[in-house]
Amino acid sequence: MIRAAPILFALGLSLAVAGGLRDAGARWVATTDLPPVLAETSREVVDRHGHLLRVFPVEDGRWRLAVRTHDVDRRFIEMLLRYEDRRFWRHPGVDPLALIRAAGQAVRHGRVVSGGSTLTMQVARLLENGSTGVWPGKLRQIRVALALEQRFSKEEIFSLYLLHAPYGGNLEGVRSASRAWFGKDPRRLTVAEAALLVALPQAPEVRRPDRNQGQARAARDRVLTRLADQGVLSQAEAEGAGHAALPRRQARFPAHAPHLTEAALRADQTVHRLRLTLDGAMQARLERLLAEALADAPPQVSGAILVADHRTGEILASVGAPDYTDTARQGFVDMTRAVRSPGSTLKPLIYGLAFDQGLAHPETLIHDGPVRFGRYAPQNFDGQFRGDVRIRDALHLSLNIPVVKLTRALGPARVMSALSRAGVQPHLPGGRPGLAISLGGLGLSLTDLVQLYSAIARGGEAIPLRYSAGSVPHGARMISASAAWHLGDILSDLAAPPGAPNGAMAYKTGTSYGHRDAWAIGWDGQHVVGVWVGRPDGTPVPGAFGASVAAPILFRALGGIKPQFAPLPPPPPETLIVGSATLPQPLQRFRPPGSVQTDRADTPELTFPPTGALLASGDGPLTLKLRGGVPPYSVLTNGSPVLTGSHSREMQVPSPGPGFSAITVVDARGQSTRVDIRLSD
Repeated sequence: MIRAAPILFALGLSLAVAGGLRDAGARWVATTDLPPVLAETSREVVDRHGHLLRVFPVEDGRWRLAVRTHDVDRRFIEMLLRYEDRRFWRHPGVDPLALIRAAGQAVRHGRVVSGGSTLTMQVARLLENGSTGVWPGKLRQIRVALALEQRFSKEEIFSLYLLHAPYGGNLEGVRSASRAWFGKDPRRLTVAEAALLVALPQAPEVRRPDRNQGQARAARDRVLTRLADQGVLSQAEAEGAGHAALPRRQARFPAHAPHLTEAALRADQTVHRLRLTLDGAMQARLERLLAEALADAPPQVSGAILVADHRTGEILASVGAPDYTDTARQGFVDMTRAVRSPGSTLKPLIYGLAFDQGLAHPETLIHDGPVRFGRYAPQNFDGQFRGDVRIRDALHLSLNIPVVKLTRALGPARVMSALSRAGVQPHLPGGRPGLAISLGGLGLSLTDLVQLYSAIARGGEAIPLRYSAGSVPHGARMISASAAWHLGDILSDLAAPPGAPNGAMAYKTGTSYGHRDAWAIGWDGQHVVGVWVGRPDGTPVPGAFGASVAAPILFRALGGIKPQFAPLPPPPPETLIVGSATLPQPLQRFRPPGSVQTDRADTPELTFPPTGALLASGDGPLTLKLRGGVPPYSVLTNGSPVLTGSHSREMQVPSPGPGFSAITVVDARGQSTRVDIRLSD
């Protein structure tokens, strides 16, 4: 008993010392100051299907894409753990067996053969950007690793490794690496791809496949060999993966819709993953299309395309410039939102309002002749006049004088009110709308025009365009369904550009004053597409017309986003579809409100020459004989004035020369008569 006392004392002392060391170690770990674990990740914008549209680097220029364990290929995770840290799920952050093995290998070979670091220790080093080859640094990693294991779950620690592991250059994390080296997320990796991603973090700069194919291949093959020896891979899998080609360059991170994605993220600074209504595949196709279409244009000429689903108001594609990085074209300017003169693109709205107000019908006759409103005397684009024309033809030909007459009858305020109901807020340089708004005398953006035409395509009901997901918003009535159908019926009859199908869509072109802006807006039964071409600085582009420059892009855009055009809807039941002769009397000919209905017997009529006459061409003047009408009279030959202020019903005008000619006489009331004749050679 006496001899046992010292033994018991020594045993107790040993336990006390061990307990004290254990407690001291626990305090040492518990009092560890951990580095920040909440790292900034790249902000991402995805399309309606969840596909990546745009990704932004973090503040220090690194690509660090957020990643979750269940978004990573399970085979890769198995290969990584078996190669790097096979006891990860069991050890407390430090693996004594791995450390002993590494030390023994170093003694036998006289150099470091394998490291003893666990994945938790590697996470500790990555979080602190610490050293691995100096003992104080290694001791610090051990302390941080033990503390991480106490404060976080194994799953959380493993996720930190997947987020921070280095893969060469400015790539951090397995998702960034998979995107850069293989152009895809790491959900499904081949054995060869997974083996390369296992090998890279051990020496990311030395083993970069874009700089050192030999080192990258050797490192990957070592992974394959060891995992085959461990039975993780079959020999056939390892051999097959060893023959796979390595990537030779990094793939670019997606950067589609740069203008819209930046605007969307500016609008919400808190979100790190934003889903838009865009269709990524459609966006990419239209970006290529616009760049190709303007490849041979002058270097300062830019363009823009906007596509929306007019049934829901969702924006499906937004191309603000042919090349975001092209400084000569000012590619950084989003031309889908730049305020420009819309040219003739507002004319359909004015005709639709006139239909609703009972001022006109597509078959109503309206006079296209010289007119003056105070000091304002509008002219047609080609400087010619056509006399009496149907409203349908006036819109087809995009005549200016008829639409200005309708604007005066409606009142500019009514037009502005309709724009407001459509959700459009135009810019008025003078502050007050005048008759010139119908010809482009205000400022609108491409987004505004697509918004407006979406309302027409939707049967006259306007809903806001949007790029964020959500339910279809409540709409406001802009024009009636029948007026909207008439517009689609008229504009679908326009001849398509060469090579494009006729009748596939309803569309309107426009050219602003001085050829500064070329427009084309069109729709079918599902989509509305807007195209703008011009210079962002507003400088004229000589020879640029909407019909010749923008319309071909419009048809290529709509035809390129789906296999076939969606048909336009049938007419609403209340639609009046009749010829001019069977229209109600007030609709047969346009007269401004308040004007006096004149007796048709007092309208002018050319009695000579009769229409269809074949006359001999000579050097002398052409004699005209007139009956009815109110003097003074004006005479137009082929749309050009040749005589004004005549009070005689028998007049002589210069011969128009051999060939077919149209002779029009307009009286003081704006009533006209026209004959078509031919003069022989």
